Amino acid sequence: MEKLNNYEDLYSNCDNSIWLRSCIKETLHPIHGKSKGLIPKWLSGSLLRNGPGCTKIGETEFKHLFDCSALLHRFEFKEGNVTYQCKFLESNTYKKNHAAQRIVVTEFGTKACPDPCKTIFNRFANIFKWEMEQTDNAMISIYPFGDEYYSLTEYPVMIRIDPKTLETLNIVEISSKTGIVHHSAHPILDINGDVYNLATIPKCDGIYYCVVRFPGRDPKSGIRYSKLNQMFDQLHVVASIRSRWFLHPSYMHTFGMTEHYFIVVEQPLSVSVLTALVKKFKGEPLSSALKWFPDYPTLIHLVSRTDGSTIFTYETDVFFYLHIINQYEENNNVVIDICCYRDPNMINCMYIEALKNLNKNPNYAAMFRSRPLRFILPLKKSSDNSQLEQRLIISPEILCNFGCETPRINDKNMGRKYRYFYAISSDVDAQNPGTLIKVDISSKTCVTWCEDNVYPSEPIFVPTPNAQEEDDGVILSSILWGGSEQEHRTGVVVLNAKTFKELGRVIFDTESPVPKCLHGWYANFP
Repeated sequence: MEKLNNYEDLYSNCDNSIWLRSCIKETLHPIHGKSKGLIPKWLSGSLLRNGPGCTKIGETEFKHLFDCSALLHRFEFKEGNVTYQCKFLESNTYKKNHAAQRIVVTEFGTKACPDPCKTIFNRFANIFKWEMEQTDNAMISIYPFGDEYYSLTEYPVMIRIDPKTLETLNIVEISSKTGIVHHSAHPILDINGDVYNLATIPKCDGIYYCVVRFPGRDPKSGIRYSKLNQMFDQLHVVASIRSRWFLHPSYMHTFGMTEHYFIVVEQPLSVSVLTALVKKFKGEPLSSALKWFPDYPTLIHLVSRTDGSTIFTYETDVFFYLHIINQYEENNNVVIDICCYRDPNMINCMYIEALKNLNKNPNYAAMFRSRPLRFILPLKKSSDNSQLEQRLIISPEILCNFGCETPRINDKNMGRKYRYFYAISSDVDAQNPGTLIKVDISSKTCVTWCEDNVYPSEPIFVPTPNAQEEDDGVILSSILWGGSEQEHRTGVVVLNAKTFKELGRVIFDTESPVPKCLHGWYANFP
């Protein structure tokens, strides 16, 4: 894919310390910081963040960034003031590791210390019990289900948290009801209160990608559910697509949804089921079960929300992706925008050893190179009015010449035509790799915000009260500073979403180092 391949290999210019810091003391009670500029008084809620919190347990070290113990952060906004606190997510994995003071649960890229009490028969019995000794370290994202907030990972577990204290409340395991062995860490919230997610479910005739629905309302009374246990009781599969390879389902981190369709992007990065079972038996990391097939195209499946049937499958050049920006229907087409990489090497960039040496690797920036691409899926039919059976080959167009990651939009435009999205730069060889980006899709222009040695997180859009325009609001982003002398410092910056100029910031000095986070949510409180 030309748009992703025509870049020279360059050294990273990013400060690796932002990823390698470990929180050694939680900030359990909100602390105040130093303000600069003006924080809008109408902001009343919490910016919740999730991500890796520590790289070591005792003398044992995690091998991959995605394995590190989940650390929750909260920036509370109230009447122009902001406070900060952080707390580890007390998953079962976290409790076991800290009780033993070593890593005792195998993660994506980290092998646990062997337990001498586990016999070969124990290991064999647990192969087909996915929940047994499976990590529940939900360190990727935070989403609301009804009036409750949950930390998510890609394993079929969700951990409820208190959005005001960050306390861990209860753990919900969802695999037993539907047979789910994997689900997206980025569910989609429908305007009517329903929550949808993409799950992987094995069946006798193959592996299926299944869209599951958590109903937001009681089907008889129409009364809105407020608690997940009510939504969970009604959890059901609404659409299924069989994997193109029998024992090699595609790895999927996100999916898409419009008014009439689900969109499943089947990339040629797959999970070898047989390898995964062998690794589970041996107690080894599952990362080596990922298999990349560069000679096969990426498939985009369009699925009806009415009856769950596959309407059409499109074929495009091979690419790897984590995040879909948005998708919508227009002029008998479905448009989907995706942050694309030429291959999945960026996953290898997140190994702790790779992060330690990122500025010594001349290929690091190239492996992290991405671009936001637009795919237009025509809803064509044959002359006899029946659906075309062959795949339609499509080519993308580039939306901007910036590497973009963790993209966010005005959530009111999810699944609808939109004009703007916001992201952090993935061009780690740039003069300032800590850059926030606003992309105007209509004019194909970008504006940026950056500051020397400042590293922002995923930008989250919050609309102003009674907003009329799509970008009428603010951008919230937590920030860190590079260098060991500033590792005990974090902050939050507020940008005018229209102008992308800074309105204000608050800086907090903490007792412990603060590592960079991944994803989060803005929780509006009355």
